[in-house]
Amino acid sequence: MTLRRFFLSAPIFLFIFLFQEAVVTQMRLPAGGFNVLLVVALIWAALSTPEIGALTGFGAGLMMDVSQTSPGPMGHWTLVLIIACYFIAFLGYGDDNIRGNPINIVLLTTIGVVAAQTVFLILGLMLGQEIGSVKQVFFVLAGSAFWTAIISPLILKIVSYFHSIIFGERSHI
Repeated sequence: MTLRRFFLSAPIFLFIFLFQEAVVTQMRLPAGGFNVLLVVALIWAALSTPEIGALTGFGAGLMMDVSQTSPGPMGHWTLVLIIACYFIAFLGYGDDNIRGNPINIVLLTTIGVVAAQTVFLILGLMLGQEIGSVKQVFFVLAGSAFWTAIISPLILKIVSYFHSIIFGERSHI
């Protein structure tokens, strides 16, 4: 990824981070709600190469680590998102059936959000954090999957548009 593309995509993610912190965290949705930055990072990674996916995960993870609502030590979300975004980009890279079908990208994003949050919880347990009861964890993960499946199709077209402007390649979405 050239430096120019990085500087063009950084304000997009910064705006999404500020929107997440200012608006979305104020919404009290049942079953835990959603994280717009996480959803956008995974959609961006699904449309990108694995290298760009890992860089996207790094940038979005750093932003999530500095969030006031983020539990855990610095670098926790960064590690999780590098792995998640790289894996999502690796699954979608080279397969136009995945990249060209919005339903597949929404499914990948939903599974990716739940997997990223699960890995975050497991790493948090290993670092000594308290996570609550198993029932509460499953309830929040199910709610997160539900809200991600609702919000992903709504923002997929916008993310795909900005991705195609920055990287100069048209998606089939």
